[in-house]
Amino acid sequence: MCIPWLRNSNHSSTMEGRALKFLFFVLLAAQVAVSERLNGNKDLTLVKVGVIVDRNTLVGKMCWASISMAIDDFYDGHPNISARLVLHLRDGRADVVGAGSAALGLVNKEGVLAILGPQKSGQAKFLSTIAGKAQVPIITFSATSPFLSSSSTPYLLRMSINDSAQVTAIASVIAHYGWREVSIIYEDTDYGNGVIPFLIDALQDNSVRLTRRVVIPLTATDDQITDELSTLKMLKNRVFIVHLSLPLGERLFAKATDREMVTTGYAWIVTDGIASLVNSLDSKVIKNMQGFLGVKPHVERSADLDAFIPRWRRRYRRENPEDERIEPHIFSLWAYDAAKALALAVEKVKVKSLAFKKPRMSNNSTDLDSIPTSESGPAIIKALEETDFKGLSGYVRLVNGQLQSSKYQIINVVGNGQKSVGNWSSGKNKVELGAVIWPGDTSSVPKGWEEKGKGGKMLRVGVPVKEGFFEFVKFEVDPIDNQTKPTGYSIEIFKKVMSSLPYDVPYDIVPYTFNDTENNGTSGSYDKLVQTVEREEYDAVAGDITIRENRFQYVDFTMPYTDSSVYIIVPLEADNKSDSFFVFMEPLTLQLWLCSLAFFLLTGFTVWVIESMENNEHFGGPLLHVIINVLYFSFSTAVFAHKQDLRSGLSKMVVTVWVFAVLIITSTYTANLASILTAAKLRPAFTNMEEVVKNGQPVGFGKGSFLESHLRPIFGSRLIPLSGYDEFATAFENGTVSSVFHELPYIRLFLKKYCKGYTMVGPTHRTAGFGFGFRKGSPLLSDVSKAVVAVTQGPAMDDIERKWMLANNTSECKQDEDGGSHITLHRLRGLFFVIGFTFSLALIIAFVVRLLRANSEEQLRSPPIIQDEVLELSGELPQTKTPNEA
Repeated sequence: MCIPWLRNSNHSSTMEGRALKFLFFVLLAAQVAVSERLNGNKDLTLVKVGVIVDRNTLVGKMCWASISMAIDDFYDGHPNISARLVLHLRDGRADVVGAGSAALGLVNKEGVLAILGPQKSGQAKFLSTIAGKAQVPIITFSATSPFLSSSSTPYLLRMSINDSAQVTAIASVIAHYGWREVSIIYEDTDYGNGVIPFLIDALQDNSVRLTRRVVIPLTATDDQITDELSTLKMLKNRVFIVHLSLPLGERLFAKATDREMVTTGYAWIVTDGIASLVNSLDSKVIKNMQGFLGVKPHVERSADLDAFIPRWRRRYRRENPEDERIEPHIFSLWAYDAAKALALAVEKVKVKSLAFKKPRMSNNSTDLDSIPTSESGPAIIKALEETDFKGLSGYVRLVNGQLQSSKYQIINVVGNGQKSVGNWSSGKNKVELGAVIWPGDTSSVPKGWEEKGKGGKMLRVGVPVKEGFFEFVKFEVDPIDNQTKPTGYSIEIFKKVMSSLPYDVPYDIVPYTFNDTENNGTSGSYDKLVQTVEREEYDAVAGDITIRENRFQYVDFTMPYTDSSVYIIVPLEADNKSDSFFVFMEPLTLQLWLCSLAFFLLTGFTVWVIESMENNEHFGGPLLHVIINVLYFSFSTAVFAHKQDLRSGLSKMVVTVWVFAVLIITSTYTANLASILTAAKLRPAFTNMEEVVKNGQPVGFGKGSFLESHLRPIFGSRLIPLSGYDEFATAFENGTVSSVFHELPYIRLFLKKYCKGYTMVGPTHRTAGFGFGFRKGSPLLSDVSKAVVAVTQGPAMDDIERKWMLANNTSECKQDEDGGSHITLHRLRGLFFVIGFTFSLALIIAFVVRLLRANSEEQLRSPPIIQDEVLELSGELPQTKTPNEA
């Protein structure tokens, strides 16, 4: 009898029928083969294994596809096995109760020897109690909360990585971009709460401040989520770390987009729970995550993984045709490796007994007390703990009941998916990141916060309107736009610092005018200016503001941009008295006196040497006579010109040079001695603060400065406020004050203009210098302080110093406090060099002449050669005659 759907007279129908026939018989043959292998092998043990996942979630569906695929792949590659896993799928739903009910059913009714799952950390924590009682290993592949501990739950194994492993990578990303404040958004579950203490510690280790923690319950409504986002938007911080499960995260990102919080200036970082799923998310969700950064475990590509991905896609789409774009994520790979690890462990144990021991029951027993105990459980859990193989997710080995990871991948959500921008490894805490597209489709790194003043987004910077010392702060009307604009030494440094920040900070400089009380100097006006920041009238203050301890209660100061300590300006007084007994020695320094004496003796010695070569009788005789004559000659030459007859021209040259040198030295000595004896010496009227206090005369101080609080208890009504160096000079001239206290930068400006007749003594008080003040806790502070150091140590500072601290002075001069100065050897070093060179040259010439003369005289004294000597040398001697012959 033929099957009706196989009949067809048409040729094409016949071909189709044959194909269907062939497929039918292939399937039938496969089914028979499998049945024979399972039933025919009497030694094959079928081991029941439970699988608890939430089939209504993306993770649940993906992990089920991986587990079932892993079982098929393992047994297809291992035909000669002694035990085979038989999967029993249960829906764990979304809560702990559903997962617990499924686990109890699998143990009590099905008699499973192990359970793969559940998905969530809270479920795994609850199921660990059942597992321990039944001695049934539970292998979870997606429960990552640090709350799960293998020491307290020995039958719970994690084929996944602890969430705490990623916190250092996240903190490294934050530190890489220099963000100083972040907010954390997490869910109120074991998964959400477990990682927070570790994340906070990692942020603190990188000097990152936690601005706010936002906890969102799973039951939160859209309105509640919107309210939380609205609160975050009111804060200055713009960096958010999100640690949520996917369903809650999708809702949050949609509401953040509606609140315009996924725009320029914001930075979002998601943890691996969402980052690992980016390639499988719906296009609407991806659109709400544009510019996000994510941290997820790094998976090395391998040939097995490349072959697995397309097979997995086909299987998943066959089981879930309604899902469009799906890619296997890290949970899928962990689920696959977990199923494989369980199959290997069961095969290693050679499970023979599937029996469970029934507990003894009593009238007070509960359902948990009725759980049977597996006889094979301890052996299986031991085999799992010894797991060691190369899986799809990487090297699979359990340490303390869980996988280990030392490398994370940093991704950037762009377009329809993600791109990798860098990696982090535990051996290298710093992370190097490539180009990132941030929210708002910009490549500019968000500064991480938005500083808002009271009147809007512009940073309001208060600057004092000064009465004097305009070199520091000065308001002038710009002739181009007729607007009053600030300038000056302090303002130019502030502008340079703000422009050198790695991000743009819009600010508005607002003049702060002191009130009448402050202008009279009866209170610390600069203290009042600093207090305006605490009252939120200004967001920062700039100008010549001294960093003081008491002002830190109102603002946080940057690093100082100039030195500043308190000194005293005192007048110089004339002092004509000279108490020195050897005042005639003062014009020349001791070194110059000794050098002159040495050259005095050297002159006589040089002349004596040269004249001795000329056989001058005035320089001969006994040694004592020679010494006396040489000394006398040197003295007479220096004072009266020489009285001795000199025969050598070299001697005359030496004497001429020495007389010229003596003339210069004596002229200089005479002029300086006259100055010392006749000119008045200028000395400070006071040399320290004690003398100023004892004097009893009024003293001045810089009006509006902090000095009033220090000096008023000491001087009382004698203290007079003064503004500007011109007012200082006027007060000195009319005798209003005897001295003036002020900080070093102001005194330098005063002495530049009024340098004659005044000097400074001190310091009397130490200060930290001038700085800029910002609102306490301002995220700007750290970056501005770095910029201050960079500017003050850079070349731009020299230009600012020349422009404001040097160029505007009407006079420059040097004090001459002594009424005359010592003539030093250094100042006459050129003269003595000429003398020494001349003397040396004369001696050399004299010795050379003497040597040439000696050689010439020797030749003249030699006898002539006679004829006999010539003949003797030639060997021919004349014959001599005898006397008789003669």
